[in-house]
Parts: sequence; structure tokens; C-alpha cells
Amino acid sequence: MRLKMCSIHVKDPAAAFEFYTGILGFESLLAMPEHNLYIVTDPAGSGGGSVGLLLEPSDNPIGAAYMNGCHDAGLPAIVFGVTDVRAEFKRLTGKDVTFQGEPSDGPGGTTAVFDDGCGNFVQLHQD
Repeated sequence: MRLKMCSIHVKDPAAAFEFYTGILGFESLLAMPEHNLYIVTDPAGSGGGSVGLLLEPSDNPIGAAYMNGCHDAGLPAIVFGVTDVRAEFKRLTGKDVTFQGEPSDGPGGTTAVFDDGCGNFVQLHQD
């Protein structure tokens, strides 16, 4: 058994698709604007590419409550692994991505948390 797809609730799937592909560097796995359906995957050559990330519309009350509750509490909705958190922090701040603070080192590795502008905080993690 393997992970095939997971999802993250977003305010606007089309805007999230633009952010996740244009700013973060994910690749399009499926884009059907007429159905408000957008799925991205890891960039080619990143060692991934097999798991889809569904940019789920938060148009149902349960999804919206979860998304808004996590965001209001400052909790990341998803964690992305990166080779170098500090390099990604520098690259993304150069693209006007807003972080909660500077990268920090802890027992589990180096992390930094940013706002995706689509209703979620996202954590970057490096072992």
C-alpha cells in the first residue's frame, strides 16, 4: 500500500494552483477549471512525483471550519520536506511569501512556517 493522494482545503483552488505551481514549484498533475479541480505533484527530479495534492475547495462548512480553525490557531495544515529550509526561506521571501518567523532548529530538524495566502499555514521541514 502507498499514499496516492492527499488534500488540503483552500479558499480558491485556482489561486492555490497558481501559488503552488508558480511560486512553490509544484507541477500540475490535473487542472480542470470547469470543475474547479486542481491537483499538483512534486517537481520532477525531486524524488517524488507519485503523490497528488488535491487543492480542495473549502466550500463545505466542515472543510472551511477545519481550514479556518487551523489558520486562526497558527497551525500548519501540511508539512513539505525540503533539502535546505534556509535556502527555501530565502527563495520564497524573495517571492514575497510571508513567514511566521525565521527558520528554527529543534530536536526534529529545521523548520519554517509560511502562509500560502489560500487559507493555510505550511511548514517546511529539513531533517
